[in-house]
Amino acid sequence: MASRKIATVFGASGFIGRYVVKRLADQGYMVRAAMRNTEAGAFLRPLGSVGQIVPLYAPLDNEAAVRRSVESADAVVNLVGILAERRRGDFERVQHAGAGLIARLAAAGGVARLIQISAIGADPASASQYARSKGAGEAAVRAAFPTATILRPSIVFGPEDQFFNRFGAMAAIAPALPVIEGNTRFQPVYVGDVAQAVMAALAQPATMGQTYELGGPDIETFRALMAYILHETGRHRALIALPRWLAVLQASVLEHLPGKLLTRDQLLLLRQDNVVTPGALTLANLGITPTPIRLIVPDYLRRYRVGGKGKPG
Repeated sequence: MASRKIATVFGASGFIGRYVVKRLADQGYMVRAAMRNTEAGAFLRPLGSVGQIVPLYAPLDNEAAVRRSVESADAVVNLVGILAERRRGDFERVQHAGAGLIARLAAAGGVARLIQISAIGADPASASQYARSKGAGEAAVRAAFPTATILRPSIVFGPEDQFFNRFGAMAAIAPALPVIEGNTRFQPVYVGDVAQAVMAALAQPATMGQTYELGGPDIETFRALMAYILHETGRHRALIALPRWLAVLQASVLEHLPGKLLTRDQLLLLRQDNVVTPGALTLANLGITPTPIRLIVPDYLRRYRVGGKGKPG
């Protein structure tokens, strides 16, 4: 009997990671779930059969561990990303140098396919450290592994997301919701579609060396998304437009507090539309019909309604 294919997934215990790991397991892959904290990834094991999903210690600052994790793998998926720095330089270490290291070691190890998750707006020349490091990471991946497939999602939604959940929770307790750069447009993409895009990229040789921008069917402004959250949670809250100077002042305080609810770098991101670039390859080119917000988000926003409790079913 032919041996199973092996896939190494970096960032496997994260929001997108659990969906990618599940789909890889369903397709029969042996999955190496590479991460810094293997105990935090124990919940992944039941997503496959006994012994099919193995959490591995492979932090990006340990080159030997990363090399071992990709050794003899057929495919590598890099999902590692951060929205805020814990220490100065984390964006560079994780999203640029880390991505380059994975690509270099995967190429040296003879890995056939590499999928790199980036982000819409990734640009080495961006004013935002986040977008700049994502862009530099893409360049490093391309230099080391030219046939890598790069996927750039817009903001990703799903039951564990940090967008709709964050503002849903805020709507439940705050007298008003802040609107920052209210006219900025977003194209939220369902986490299941992003995971399916990974699988489609692995299955289709034509995706090698290509970049895809992943957005859902709905394009909405930040203000419209806040209004939608209020509607779905049944909360009557004012939407307060924050002037840019006040948002910067708040971010300069919040970025130093646990949880980093808002950073000045995130404010820079909010000044740019986060939508698929005209002419870019998209989910449609991967054979995927994007999922509308209305089919997924209301179910998990129920917990924030008056009298709502627990997790959505």
